[in-house]
Amino acid sequence: MTKRVLSAIAMVLIFVPLLFVGGLPFNIFMSILGLCALYELIHMKESKKRLPLLIKLFAYVMVIFFTFSSTNVIDFQFSLDYRIMSVIIFAFLSPLVFINNREKYSINDALYLISSVLFIGLSFNLIIVTRNYDLKYIIYLLLITTITDTFALFTGMLVGNHKLTSISPKKTYEGMIGGTFMGTFVAVAFYMTVINPNMSLVFITLITIMLSLVGQLGDLVFSSIKRYYDKKDFSDLIPGHGGILDRFDSIIFVVLAFIIVLGII
Repeated sequence: MTKRVLSAIAMVLIFVPLLFVGGLPFNIFMSILGLCALYELIHMKESKKRLPLLIKLFAYVMVIFFTFSSTNVIDFQFSLDYRIMSVIIFAFLSPLVFINNREKYSINDALYLISSVLFIGLSFNLIIVTRNYDLKYIIYLLLITTITDTFALFTGMLVGNHKLTSISPKKTYEGMIGGTFMGTFVAVAFYMTVINPNMSLVFITLITIMLSLVGQLGDLVFSSIKRYYDKKDFSDLIPGHGGILDRFDSIIFVVLAFIIVLGII
């Protein structure tokens, strides 16, 4: 427990100042986290099968490019660099012809790397974009995930009796309800106070409930990945907490969902 608390304090002391500073320091920090997240996905894959070194190195390079692409936004009109996406697809599919040995590199490996690079690159790019657009929005999203996760844990420990899913046996319906309620309450209070006091309370509450549930869905999706590879954590990069994806699973899904609903709030 001491290790977990100390790691949490260290994460807050590093992340919060960079979040408020923003700009290039925050972008670099998020790209480093993106690299760590990709490492964790590749490490999961390699628990069953090794991948060619050169192809792995290229994956890391492309995550950096993807994370940094189109990060300066003015009106939240997004534009992906399709050239990067095309290079990613060609680069991971073309080796199939030259290696021609599915024991070393197969179509499943190629598609796994393509999806991993696109997923991690897009997710951490959107976190940067959201922060660069407005600090208040990213705080709103972080409040949803952190408060939801915290109170889901405590509510589940105190009154949780009905198991939510076999994917994560410790999660309960009571925890989900308690986490969603508190995450929504705190985040809506912040939104109505700091971001837009003129927003419909009912509407932003419904949006926030949805984002809270999506964050918990993200937690379960990443838990299913760990379960498939028979792992407890994605890595041990954060003592007492696991890996980067163990801590960013909820916020990744919330940011992806937020971009979908942004145009109507």
